[in-house]
Amino acid sequence: MPGLRLFIFEALRSAGPSNRDSATIQSHMPDASNTSALLLAQADVSLSRSDLRWEFANAAAAVALLSIALAAIALFCFRRRTRELTLIYFSLFSILYAIRLLASLPSFRSLFDEPPKFWSYVSWIISSILIFPGGLFLYQVVGERLRKFLRWLLAARALYAVFEILAVALGVSLAKLAVANNIKVLATLAATALFLIANRLRPGPRTRLTPEIRILVAGFVVWLLFILHANLLGLKVLRGHNVEVLGCLVFVACLGYVSANRTFANEERLLAISKELEIARRIQSSTLPQSVPTLAGLEIAARYVPMSAVAGDFYDFLCINEKRVGILVADVTGHGVPAALIASMLKVAFEDQADHAHDPARVLSGLNRSLCGRFDAHFVTAAYLFVDLEKGLLQYSAAAHPPLLLASGAAGKVREIEENGLMLGMFPEAVYSSVEISIGPGDRCLLYTDGILEAKNAAREQFGKSRCKEFLETQRDIPAARFANTLLDSVAGFSGYNSVRAQEDDITLLVLDFQ
Repeated sequence: MPGLRLFIFEALRSAGPSNRDSATIQSHMPDASNTSALLLAQADVSLSRSDLRWEFANAAAAVALLSIALAAIALFCFRRRTRELTLIYFSLFSILYAIRLLASLPSFRSLFDEPPKFWSYVSWIISSILIFPGGLFLYQVVGERLRKFLRWLLAARALYAVFEILAVALGVSLAKLAVANNIKVLATLAATALFLIANRLRPGPRTRLTPEIRILVAGFVVWLLFILHANLLGLKVLRGHNVEVLGCLVFVACLGYVSANRTFANEERLLAISKELEIARRIQSSTLPQSVPTLAGLEIAARYVPMSAVAGDFYDFLCINEKRVGILVADVTGHGVPAALIASMLKVAFEDQADHAHDPARVLSGLNRSLCGRFDAHFVTAAYLFVDLEKGLLQYSAAAHPPLLLASGAAGKVREIEENGLMLGMFPEAVYSSVEISIGPGDRCLLYTDGILEAKNAAREQFGKSRCKEFLETQRDIPAARFANTLLDSVAGFSGYNSVRAQEDDITLLVLDFQ
C-alpha cells in the first residue's frame, strides 16, 4: 500500500485537470494550507491507510476515556455528600490509560518536540502505576476476603515499582523492563485467577456475587483476553495490531456503570436517611415544651439550637401552680440520634419526678436511678432549678453541669452558682445536694448547656464564661426574649456559625426575669 508521502503527492497531483493547473491552483492556495501539506509530507513515519485508521480509532478512544473521566470527576464534585471514592479511582484509571494510549500514537508524538525515548518512559511509568487506581477501585466494592488479597497484591506491585525505578536509575534498558513488565502482568493475572479459583473451592458457606461484582468480573474477563493478547504480542509470541484498547473500553464501561450505580444508590440512601432524620427531628421537637409556663412575676424565654437534625440537649418544666415551677436543663454527651434517644428517655424519667419537684437534689437522684444501666458510652449533665415566687426563693442543684448565672441588684453584678454532683447515668449511688438563693424584682437567671461556653472561633478560642457574664451584665435592660436572641447572635458572630463554620455543639438556654 502506498505510504503517507506518496498518498499526499498523488492527492495534490490529482487536484486538477493537469499538472500545470495543479501547480497554478497550489500557487494561489493560502500559505497555511501549503504549510500543512508540507508538514504531512515531511512526517518522520510512513503510515499506511489502515495505520491511519487505527491511529484515529485509538485517538478517539483516548478522547472518549478522558471525557468519561472528567464526567466522573464532575459527578463526584456535585455529589460530594456521597463521598463515593470509586468515581475518583475510576477517573484516575481512565485518565492514565488515555494518556498512555495517546503517548503510543506517532501522530500525537509529532505534536511535541520530545524524543521517542521520552514517550517510552511515559508509557512505561503509566504501565507500572495503572494497577493502583484499578486496585483501589476494586477495594471499594469487593468483600473483606478479596480485600486482603488486594492489599498484598498492591503492596507487592509497589515494591516492584520501586525496583523498576532503581533499575532505570542504574541504566537498565526499557526494552528489558518492558519484557519484565509483560511477565509481571501475566504473573499478576495468573495469581489473581488462582486466588479466585481457590476462594471458590474453599469449604464453608459461599456468599453470592452481587450484581456489581458480576458486571466487574464480566468486564475484567473480556479485558483479560485482550491483555493476554497484548502481552503475547510484546513477547513476540503473536503478531498483529495491539487491540487491548477495545477490551479496556469494555472494562471501563463496566467500571463506569458500577461507579454511577453506587453513587446514585448512595444518594438514594442519603435521601432516605434525611427523611428519617426529619421524622426523628419532628418527634424530638414534640418532646420539648411547645410553650413556656406563664407565671405572674416571672418571664421565661427558652431557646433550643440543635447542631444537627436531632440533638442531645433537653429542657422541660414541672409546673406546680401559678407561683411555683421546676425547670430542668440537660445535655447528653455525643450528638445525633443516640443522644436524642437518651434525651427522650430523660423526658419520661423527669415526668416521674413531679411528686417531689420542690426538692432539686431528690429530682436529680431520681433521674440518676432511672438512667443508670440504660447506656454505656454516654452520660448526662443536668441542672434543676425550682422557683418559688411566693417565698422569693430559688433552689438549685446540678450534675456536672455549667454553673447557673444570676444577675441581681441594681448594678447587675453576676454570680456563679455551682452546686454540682456526679453526672447522671453513671453511678447509681451518686448523692446530690441543693442550694437556696433569695431573689427579688429585677434579678435575671441564665440556665444553659455548654454549647454556649465552648463555642470556638477560627483561632480555637472559646466564648467562655467571662464573655457570657459580661454579656449578662451589660444587657440587663432588654426583655428576656430579646436577650436570648441577642446572646445567640453574639455567640454565632464570635464563632462564625453564620458564615463558613458549622456549629460544633447543641445550644440550649433559658432566661428567667423576675419582676
